[in-house]
This record gives sequence, C-alpha cells and structure tokens, in this order.
Amino acid sequence: MLSNNKIMQRDKYTMLCLGDSYTIGEKVTQQERFPMQAVEILHKQGINFTKPDIVAQTGWTTDELAKAIDLSTLHGTYDYVTLLIGVNNQYRGRDTENYKEEFNLLLHTAIMYTNGNPKHVIVVSIPDWGVTPFAADDKRSAFEIGKQIDAYNAINKEEALQKGVHYIDITVASREAKKDHTLLADDGLHPSGKMYTYWATQVAETIQQQMNTDK
Repeated sequence: MLSNNKIMQRDKYTMLCLGDSYTIGEKVTQQERFPMQAVEILHKQGINFTKPDIVAQTGWTTDELAKAIDLSTLHGTYDYVTLLIGVNNQYRGRDTENYKEEFNLLLHTAIMYTNGNPKHVIVVSIPDWGVTPFAADDKRSAFEIGKQIDAYNAINKEEALQKGVHYIDITVASREAKKDHTLLADDGLHPSGKMYTYWATQVAETIQQQMNTDK
C-alpha cells in the first residue's frame, strides 16, 4: 500500500515508458494504460507527474523498439523510465541469446535516460499470453508458451538485477487470466484496464519507495 511519507516534492516529475502493446495499452483506453494509471495513483498521493512519454507499439521486438528510440524526438533525461519488452521476440520464436544482447542494450539506454541512475529504472516482466483464449489457436501449447516466457523473464530479471535497476514481476498475476477473463481485453489476448491497475500499483509503489530512499 502506498504511504504518504516525507518525500521531497517537486512541482512535476517525468517518466518515459518503453515497450510494446503492453505499454501502449492495446485495446484499452489511454487512461487505462499502466503508465497513465501509475501517475494517477501517485497524483492521489500528492506526487505529481507530467503525462508519461511513451515509445511503444503493438508487435515491436527488442530491435524494433531500439530503432524507434533512435528515430524518436526524445531529448533530455527523465526522473523514471520503465522497460517492458520481449513478448514479440518470444512469439516469433527468436533466439534467447539474441534477446539477452538486445535487451541489455535497451536497458543501458533506459539508464542513460535517467541520467545514469539505475535506481530510477523499472523493468517489468513479460506477462504469460499462453493462458489467454488467443493462445488456443497457437501451435505451441500453453505449457510451452509459459516455459518460453519464463526463459525470457529469467534473462530480463538477471540483466536488471546485475544493473541494479528495479524489477517488477507481473507474470504470476497475468496467469490469473486463465480463470478470470475480466483481466483480459475484448480481443482475448491483451490485458484489460483491471489487469493494468495491478501493474500500475506495483510501478507506483516502486517509485514512491525509491523517492523515500532518495530523500
């Protein structure tokens, strides 16, 4: 639960969110995206953020995200950066060693955008789409998909911890969608706003805890 501890306040904080469909919020409203919900939660605690800058698009892999960042108009640094990427690498059957290399480069970029402060970077794990109705038509079983997702998450977690950034595991919670379809959007694949609320709460709590540490 968020607390209202003595945090040194600025008028506005900034956040950059890097990713794919899970960050841009495919099939949900803009306000239901987890970055938007996170800043709204923080706002209710008296911690104000500007509207998050989002570099994300449905279907992006690690290399496509990296290319988009290079082509973006981003400038300056941010107080916090989130990174959630890799599901499309897994979906396309890409090599995990390639993912490790490209994820590591993206993590380096994320840290660069916080002016070199890894404690202000938050890596979010990849959810398990294998439990969704959409996955029923995939040639891989739900077990195989889940095992592959776990392998990708083992990589991004290891890289995150080695770099000293925050890591949030939302994968276990994402598997609740197997029995609770209200956690899914209408397409039977992407998270609903309800699921994103859980992610946003974890992000908001992590940011507030870091602010308390920084003070």
